[in-house]
Amino acid sequence: MKKLISALLAAAMAASLAACGGAPASAGTDASSAAGPAKASYTVGICQLVQHDALDAATQGFKDALTEKLGDAVRFEEGNASGDSANCSTIINGFLSTGVDLILANATAPLQAAAAATADVPVLGTSVTDYATALELDDWTGTVGTNVSGTSDLAPLDEQAAMLNELFPDAGTVGLLYCSAEPNSVYQCTQIEVYLKEYGYAVEWFAFTDTNDVASVAQAACDACDVIYIPTDNTAASNTEAIANVVLPAGVPVIAGEEGICRGCGVATLSIDYYDLGYATGEMACEILAGGADVSAMPVGTAANVTKKYNAANCQALNITPPEGYEAIAEE
Repeated sequence: MKKLISALLAAAMAASLAACGGAPASAGTDASSAAGPAKASYTVGICQLVQHDALDAATQGFKDALTEKLGDAVRFEEGNASGDSANCSTIINGFLSTGVDLILANATAPLQAAAAATADVPVLGTSVTDYATALELDDWTGTVGTNVSGTSDLAPLDEQAAMLNELFPDAGTVGLLYCSAEPNSVYQCTQIEVYLKEYGYAVEWFAFTDTNDVASVAQAACDACDVIYIPTDNTAASNTEAIANVVLPAGVPVIAGEEGICRGCGVATLSIDYYDLGYATGEMACEILAGGADVSAMPVGTAANVTKKYNAANCQALNITPPEGYEAIAEE
């Protein structure tokens, strides 16, 4: 049985949501009617920003949850934007033209494209760090309140800062390495900077704009810093080899915001499980499609568990011995 470990719905909402396959919830807003009554079959469009470990795992978890619960009654249309935000709109509009019943937006750019493209078809995001930032919401209460909901991949940044301090208490400067085109990366860096400074670290920001300057910006970070922190950043996740080719020879350890980046170029991470996150999102989709749940009333869910993990090969290369309580990342 798959493990669903996500705090998806608030207690107040739990009573109002029908279980998947059960009686529909009572009608609410216009967004709730987008799911409509239970059907014999459903088509779900999946737009994924780019191919890398974390997003791939989230997509697979989502599909597994729906397939296990709805069987042959669900089919998927999938599009990969290859890291290009403009492609997200094209993919989403294609889904809408074929009449999909629900859209999964895997990462921030697909979520933004889907939210802009439709106010009727239910949209669930996953692998999105901060919905308020992504959707430019000023008054955030945990629920978007439109046809959009989903799950967040935000790990506790205060605990990530504490982990960095546990491993590197004597470091002087921490470099924040991220893509300036990803608003959720900027959000994470802004938040963790506060926690890092509380530990006495100096913090410097190093932004690359796309894949073309990842290596050069990583080198600048290595030249100026003792430790590098990379948030859950899709561009970084797609270029871990380029980053590793810089940071490992320079002897600068990377603390990563998620396991996939850590596997590629990091030494340690405090990470959620993206498969579980996607699976949880799939359960939300089932509640909307087969249970008649009102997407506009669904709070954005978060992962309940995070795990300290380390990259054994990179730790060995940099002569780092993680303390007790860290789990080795499985080799692929």
